[in-house]
Amino acid sequence: MTSISANTSGVDKAAQDAIFSSAGVARSNSVTGTTEAGANVGKSQLGQKDFVRLMTAQLQYQDPFNPQDNTQMVAQMATFSQVAGISEMSSTLAGIANRLGTTSSSDAMSFVGRTVLTEGKTAYERSAGGIMGAVELPNSATDVDVTITDRNGLAVKNIQLGKQEAGAVDYSWDGKDDAGNKVENGPYTVTVEAANGSTIVPAKSLVWAPVETVSLAAGAEPVLNVTGLGKVDPAAVRKVA
Repeated sequence: MTSISANTSGVDKAAQDAIFSSAGVARSNSVTGTTEAGANVGKSQLGQKDFVRLMTAQLQYQDPFNPQDNTQMVAQMATFSQVAGISEMSSTLAGIANRLGTTSSSDAMSFVGRTVLTEGKTAYERSAGGIMGAVELPNSATDVDVTITDRNGLAVKNIQLGKQEAGAVDYSWDGKDDAGNKVENGPYTVTVEAANGSTIVPAKSLVWAPVETVSLAAGAEPVLNVTGLGKVDPAAVRKVA
């Protein structure tokens, strides 16, 4: 609601009461905080229609021998236009912010058939073999390790990423073990560990996985159905390929 004050200088008390009454505003007593008729205040703010009624009432009840100052009235109108413009702009920006903060059905459908990078531990082989992923660090770390195990729980590769700054650290495995032999026993499970000296850093494993379908339940946000990971919130996607 836009708050606007009307300048009623030069208008006698009875006329002022009539002006405010026309807008549904009860004049309050500055000492008691109640209206001069003893009733509670009906309104504390004026909207656009109220302002127009007040301006019209000011002209109607003005003293013809002491008319309203044109400069003051123009200033009031300019102030109202400025405040109303800011209010409308705020509403528009709020709507844009809400739109950006949610995922529409069409946005979610665009993920189908694509591969996304999101939090998870199950990784499937690329067509060229091996896997790609990332380690997400909330803080810098002196040691970051990635362990890849096959479907039988056997560790087939350990990747030492060393010292890393906070953020997402990419890694790639060519699908071969330490002896250079090709490993084909996926899907694989990825485990990440990070430490900054003797302090453990709560690292997250990010894996690439294909989006199969999208669930569009009535009254709910869209959900991605990702291979090996299940249901994933579109907001949890870090990258799309």
